[in-house]
Amino acid sequence: MRVRTAGAGAGAGRTVRRALVAGLGLALVALTPLPAQANATTGAAGEPVAATGAWADPVSASGAAAGPVGVTRTTLAADTVIPRGVTVDLVRRTMTLAAGEKRHLRGRLEATSTTTGIVGLTERVRCLDASGRTVPVVAASARNHEGSDTVTYATPGHLPLFADLLFTAPADGTYTCVLQGTAYSSLTGSYHLTAIAGKTWLEVDDGDRVGAGWWQNPACESADSGGACTYVGTGPARRDAWVFYDDGTPSRRWQAHPDAVSVSAQANLELTTCYHGTASCATAMQAHPRGKNAVVDARFEFIQLGTTGHACRTHSTTARRTVTDDAHHAVGYSFLTGLPVDPACGTRDFLMRIYVKHVSGQTVKIDGVQSGVTSLTNGIAFNNFG
Repeated sequence: MRVRTAGAGAGAGRTVRRALVAGLGLALVALTPLPAQANATTGAAGEPVAATGAWADPVSASGAAAGPVGVTRTTLAADTVIPRGVTVDLVRRTMTLAAGEKRHLRGRLEATSTTTGIVGLTERVRCLDASGRTVPVVAASARNHEGSDTVTYATPGHLPLFADLLFTAPADGTYTCVLQGTAYSSLTGSYHLTAIAGKTWLEVDDGDRVGAGWWQNPACESADSGGACTYVGTGPARRDAWVFYDDGTPSRRWQAHPDAVSVSAQANLELTTCYHGTASCATAMQAHPRGKNAVVDARFEFIQLGTTGHACRTHSTTARRTVTDDAHHAVGYSFLTGLPVDPACGTRDFLMRIYVKHVSGQTVKIDGVQSGVTSLTNGIAFNNFG
């Protein structure tokens, strides 16, 4: 159902969408061949990002992890339709790796829509071995495309999503990594999303990311029928939470390489609003009707520990985020780059965590790992050697 509203300014007369969109349905599919003309590879490393930032739309993997490792970007050469209910392979890269080699992969999917209604969009970065089996973990991000007439994106009607994966080769062999897009909605009629050529790409490291570390939070299925997810909000939800720290994530420390001159860290935090009737949250967490939206504060921390195991040097970046019920799912991207390793701390050990505090509106779910393999909230730490 769509309700026409009136008002002043650029939004006057726009259609307010009220279609109920399915939750994050991340079905795992086999890799299918791409048309020969579907992508083109360049050697561009991408544009650098700022030294620190949070909840921004990042533009390059290279800025998040400065160092001698080059990056190759493979770009979608022709606009590609993503039909409803179909997972489409958009860009791929094949690599021959030794066991234990690491590569940072960043995917960017920019999509337009043929409808003014709401259509869910999920982006995945996945790698497969020579037999075609998916090698865990799959990185994903999701958000509802709010319609062809949406003016709240940087380019009206164009929704960009990013996903990051730290891939570690489990054995010597050849691996094919692919950027995928899926569209889904309860809308009736004919519609589709389109991945935009030149703005949709997959970046992959040209060399080993020696000693890089990967974080992901615990299992959290789309509908959360078992109540395993972490929520922040009102009612039975927590008022705040520490992702990778007190949310059931196994405790871990990451040690900077002895030869690293500095370190960098990044995190992708996926949140979902829990309005009445959504299929994406436990029923007990649905406190308000659709349209309330949510406001949260997030603080990304990368902490060098001292010899007692307590914080010695804390590096952080903060931001306030509004997640609308129309967007429903939203990803925040945080970066801390070029951080010195302080010898006075007595260790090269680091801890990563994200503090999430509910400010107002809907309770939000902190999305985690689905189907045992697909990660929606994750972090990466890098050594910088030069």
